[in-house]
Amino acid sequence: MAEDRRERADAARNRRAILEATERLLTESPPEQVSMERIAAAAGVGKGTVFHRFGNRAGLMRELMLERALSLRESVTHGPPPLGPGAPPRERLLAFLDAVVEVVGRNKGLLAALGQAATTSRDTHEDAREQHSVYEFWHGHISGLLAEERPDLDAELLAHVLMGALQSGPIVRLLGQGEARRLAMSLRLLVTGVLKE
Repeated sequence: MAEDRRERADAARNRRAILEATERLLTESPPEQVSMERIAAAAGVGKGTVFHRFGNRAGLMRELMLERALSLRESVTHGPPPLGPGAPPRERLLAFLDAVVEVVGRNKGLLAALGQAATTSRDTHEDAREQHSVYEFWHGHISGLLAEERPDLDAELLAHVLMGALQSGPIVRLLGQGEARRLAMSLRLLVTGVLKE
């Protein structure tokens, strides 16, 4: 029993080390240069451990994306304001968009995966459904806050427009060049303009 607990603790520690190493390497190098071998070395584990835990590179990237997205969801639903409940809708929306930019700035493939998932049927692979649920939550949160602040707007469509703008090639390249702050400020200007009566 004690050995099982130690193995589970080791597996959890390895998982955390692998995800942290992957994220760190993605901030230092273009995604195509972040190999499973480099990740294993940076995490201090064998390459076989990485493959055993995540299956392949795509599985590892997907896991990182989902973990970051789920962490953001937790902050939105249970965290302190302005990201969490309790702040006015405008403040929550701006804080959420800042947080989305931070998340995708750390994982450039996130928005592309979310965009693909948004057009994928719910009846397909489990991974696509998980990604689709992330897109649905982000879209639903944005559209809900827009509608609360300005009931006269087409909040559902505007939320898709905001999410779609984030998925464009020039924006992904901008994030790759470390321009997340610039993007966050532009989104704030855009949303503030939309919310003016």
